[in-house]
Amino acid sequence: MPRLARASWTGKACISPMQAFSFSEVMNRRSFLKSTLASFAALGTTEPTSSGNAYAWGERPRRSPELQADIGIIGGGLGGCAAALAALRHGFRVVLTEETDWLGGQLTQQAVPPDEHPWIESFGATRSYRQLRSRIRDYYLRNYPLTANARARWNLNPGQGSVSALCHEPRAALAALGEWLAPFQSSGRLRVLHHCKPASADTTGDRVDAVQLVSLKSGQRTWLSAPYFLDATELGDLLPLTGTEFRTGFESHKETGEPHGPAEPQPENVQAFTWCFAMDHLAGQNHTIDKPRDYAFWREYIPLLKPPWPGPLLSWPYSHPITLEPRRLNFQPNGEEESGQKGLWTYRRIAYRKNFTEDFYPSDICLVNWPHNDYWLGNLIGASETEAQLHLERAKQLSLSLLYWLQTEAPRADGGQGWPGLRIRPDVVGTEDGLAKHPYIRESRRIKAEFTVLEQHVGAEARMKLTGKAKDEVSAEVFPDSVGVGSYRIDLHPSTGGDSYIDISSLPFQIPLGALIPQRVENLLPACKNLGVTHITNGCYRLHPVEWNIGESSGLLVAYCLNRQTTPRQVRNQVKHLEAYQQFLSNEGVEIAWPKTYAR
Repeated sequence: MPRLARASWTGKACISPMQAFSFSEVMNRRSFLKSTLASFAALGTTEPTSSGNAYAWGERPRRSPELQADIGIIGGGLGGCAAALAALRHGFRVVLTEETDWLGGQLTQQAVPPDEHPWIESFGATRSYRQLRSRIRDYYLRNYPLTANARARWNLNPGQGSVSALCHEPRAALAALGEWLAPFQSSGRLRVLHHCKPASADTTGDRVDAVQLVSLKSGQRTWLSAPYFLDATELGDLLPLTGTEFRTGFESHKETGEPHGPAEPQPENVQAFTWCFAMDHLAGQNHTIDKPRDYAFWREYIPLLKPPWPGPLLSWPYSHPITLEPRRLNFQPNGEEESGQKGLWTYRRIAYRKNFTEDFYPSDICLVNWPHNDYWLGNLIGASETEAQLHLERAKQLSLSLLYWLQTEAPRADGGQGWPGLRIRPDVVGTEDGLAKHPYIRESRRIKAEFTVLEQHVGAEARMKLTGKAKDEVSAEVFPDSVGVGSYRIDLHPSTGGDSYIDISSLPFQIPLGALIPQRVENLLPACKNLGVTHITNGCYRLHPVEWNIGESSGLLVAYCLNRQTTPRQVRNQVKHLEAYQQFLSNEGVEIAWPKTYAR
């Protein structure tokens, strides 16, 4: 086994509590890693000739330290964290990178409370995802002055938001993840590299040998080598760097047969991203921000979408996601319950003041991830650094313009305009400007996989048409190589190609192993929304519990392969391995099939 630069990186193999492997199998893992590296050398991996922009190992400039691990996980979002925990609890050494200073992806740095299905408390998630939810609740129970009623609820929802049964502040999830990972960091088996992203890669044939990492603070570059790499980045950044084949944008109906696919492929057409922020409301005070630089543009902007948007983006009417008919949104800071009309204030509320002792919170805290600050005027995937920064800055300006409009011009039910008491909360999201540390990314590059999930596999109407079954009888496609489950509507936000919402009823679905395996590359796996799905099915495979499941199943797949001296492709294509791996997943608390009571 390769040694890491630091002598303390000598993780000892441990046996799964579920006894998934025999003791000899676990110990053979080390000899297998040595033989794996030896086989890499026989293929020229340790001394490859350079090709493209990749250095040969014998030629590239050596920078200290050069890192080695059992698994290199590039990206510290939910999928990356789940993959890391899965590998770490089986004794492997992990290097985990993250572009910001917060792990947790959409749950923390992007400030998006979890989007989940209605059965999440009892089924439809991995055991470890439910442990994460329990850890978040426990964080509140241990540290916050909850009321007696709130403390007595087994299903505590700190924000009492309507989008989820567990709406909470980003720091609660950050703390829960930090506590979970801390022992592995202390033991030396996990190294987390913050403010770090991939810059290039060395490859030989169908294998990734090493990934060059660059510090976003110092510019220092370091090479990471490992038998396996997982891409858990928000945009699938590792795929082009490693030459892994991928798709982007909207596939055509001709390619996929999907009922909602366009006539021609649209590789540049991707979903909007959103720069979220948190705010509270202090009545009688004035917290109006300076007028944003681009406010005049966004104040007059009318979305050019198909079908047409009902008016200016910064107004209460919008297109209903399902019907696309005009609909008016409600908004009343700290007063929607009293009015009997829930609206945007309670939608993604992350702190409900009445769950806490009197005067602890002077106001609720509302997380703003609304139709009004979806940004679709540019594509981040494949953009130059200059172009990407332009769109990121314009997206920030949109969110700040929304806040300013709410403070100054937004029509109120009483006939007035604006709520100057709305206060942006930089402390909640951990930034100076009050916007989240990272934009909420809905769509990524996606691997060209051994199997691609289509609308015909999970869409309710498509399934009824394909099977001839009625609504109360039909279920999603059953995948014999299932490695997890999920459920969410196919929810596509307006896109860079000018499409409005595509919001389709879907059925509780499975995650097929074939969607985690690239068509060619052998030792790189997706660990979030970059798996083998389409533009359409990405709409239901991109949410919190599914991303966690994808990452965890990929991490466990690597653990299985290293311990059993096999490869991901062999696991899928050989019955004995597939059955053993699925049993391993079940032992680890990964649900791979929906009971009939949930499946429709």
